[in-house]
Amino acid sequence: MSLIDSLTAERPPLREVEGGAIRVGNTRIALNLVVNAYKEGLTAEEIVSEWDTLDLADVHAVICYYLRHRTDVEAYLLRVEQEADNVKQEIEARWPRTGVRERLLGRREHPNDEA
Repeated sequence: MSLIDSLTAERPPLREVEGGAIRVGNTRIALNLVVNAYKEGLTAEEIVSEWDTLDLADVHAVICYYLRHRTDVEAYLLRVEQEADNVKQEIEARWPRTGVRERLLGRREHPNDEA
């Protein structure tokens, strides 16, 4: 059997977890971390050294998938970024950062008061 005869298409080592996040291989490393590191100029080897739970072949496969499906992956990355921004805005609206120092100093001065 020749090399060409033994070729089979493999799915990229990506899995969707609860909440819609996409992880690489059997790790908790998010697709966006690997793609963003690649876009910043890191090689697959450097990405694996940054997150040592990743498998080098998986990182190469993810980069290949990104290069072949850039539009879809970029749309996913944009959605993830927008969702993160929405969560950040909700948190900041619920717990504003203004006045934090004063509230903490007030707690120090009056430790038995409920704040």
